[in-house]
Amino acid sequence: MLITTTNSVEGHKITAYKGLVAGEAIMGANVFRDFFASVRDIVGGRSGAYEKVLNDARQIAVAELSDRAAELGCNAVVGVDIDYETLGAKGGMLMVTACGTAVVID
Repeated sequence: MLITTTNSVEGHKITAYKGLVAGEAIMGANVFRDFFASVRDIVGGRSGAYEKVLNDARQIAVAELSDRAAELGCNAVVGVDIDYETLGAKGGMLMVTACGTAVVID
């Protein structure tokens, strides 16, 4: 499955547009409690623990997006956008959403 943030794929022609697909990942409050407990990981203003959580959530969201495109018989997703949001009264949850257009390319 080819996944790209661009609206076209150089060297390939889009032969069919199958519609919008999305994938989501929501990480619970325990992730953030673990993050604050591992503040000692911060080096130079970066936290390896927090970056891992973000990376894991992004990978889950993109994998779901890919699976949904495959269910539509597509071999690519174009125009992919990834958003990060916090949810809950105190922002105790992280939501990552990936969405794009499922297409068939030659």
